[in-house]
Amino acid sequence: MPLLESVRIALNALSVNKLRAALTMLGIIIGVGAVIALLSVGYGFEEYIAQQFAGLGSNLLFVFPGQLEPGTSPVRRMTQRVQPLTLGDAAAIADPFQVSDVVAVAAEFSRNGSVVRGNRELSTYIIGAPPQYQSVRNFTLTLGEFINQEHVNARSRVAVLGAQPAKKLFDDAEYPIGQTVKLNDVPFRVIGVLEEKGGGAFGNQDNIVIIPISTAQTRLFRAPVVRGELAVSLIFIQVVSQDVMDSVADQVTALLRERHRISFRDEDDFSIISQADLIKVFGDFTAVFTIVLGAIAGISLVVGGIGIMNIMLVSVTERTREIGIRKAVGARRRDILLQFLVEAVVLALIGGALGVVFGYGCSLLVAQLAGLNTIVRLEAILLATIFSAAVGLFFGIYPATRAARLNPIDALRYE
Repeated sequence: MPLLESVRIALNALSVNKLRAALTMLGIIIGVGAVIALLSVGYGFEEYIAQQFAGLGSNLLFVFPGQLEPGTSPVRRMTQRVQPLTLGDAAAIADPFQVSDVVAVAAEFSRNGSVVRGNRELSTYIIGAPPQYQSVRNFTLTLGEFINQEHVNARSRVAVLGAQPAKKLFDDAEYPIGQTVKLNDVPFRVIGVLEEKGGGAFGNQDNIVIIPISTAQTRLFRAPVVRGELAVSLIFIQVVSQDVMDSVADQVTALLRERHRISFRDEDDFSIISQADLIKVFGDFTAVFTIVLGAIAGISLVVGGIGIMNIMLVSVTERTREIGIRKAVGARRRDILLQFLVEAVVLALIGGALGVVFGYGCSLLVAQLAGLNTIVRLEAILLATIFSAAVGLFFGIYPATRAARLNPIDALRYE
């Protein structure tokens, strides 16, 4: 029997019991819809993570004091008995005669604190930074100016507000530039406001206040002195391209080991992590997260397949006399087998197509409710469609085989 003729017969058979066919397809519709919706959430989360790391800057290496704890993410580090990094380390790394292929170096000295204006107060993250910090961290100003070298040299009490402190401390009609705020009860003059950036690998990038690094180290906080130099919390290194990341990391490692007088057999007292390393760690997590979501949704498809098998068995029983007549007029066993297999697959494919529409609608709803940019990819649609057809084929084999094996004489006698 031609395949197209089998499809036509299958559609006619399904149209006889429209309600039953619709209820049978419901399991497939929900299953495919769940696959599409959950995978779109997973893909959207992957894109969100990538955007957050891109917001940190481009082609970055991060130098942390101390060794990273085994089995933890790269953003966590040891906090006890750690040999601090210093401004001298940052200056040495920025020296092109000691480390090549470096675009810019920016150290930061940061602590948690509070920012107050009048009766408005906000707990925030206070970052002492040099002028290069803006370009290295890819910050954009909406108002005013950034920290400059004169501010650093003079240890000026000036501050650049993140988007969140600016909104909390000032009304929409107020102009924050030139106004005074207090950081840990010390007055500072606002010279700039940063563009909103969102969360990232280093926390909320909007709930920050940036001040000159010299002011943070000596006037607002008390930075440790190591080898006659003031300590810093972290050093950012921007390199010329991704291709030289490993080379620059090796050069920085050799330089810092020499500066810190680390003997040949001793471990480093610092850690160097690339932006690619951070993306890989979080990328592996989001990939597993997406696979788990897809697997959970796939269970719904299997349940839908069981529903198809159940209904097809009922259909074989109801159409036993029809099968006997077909065999009596010359239909072969494989013709009967193909007819019922095609019917099961058509049922699954129609349910799959409706499930794709349902899943796309669910992904849009999730995007609106959760504020996450969900992504429906073509491979997710193809995967769900192929899997639904495979489910229909697999769970249709037994009913189709049972129909094909019916004895035509017994089938004709069936009432």
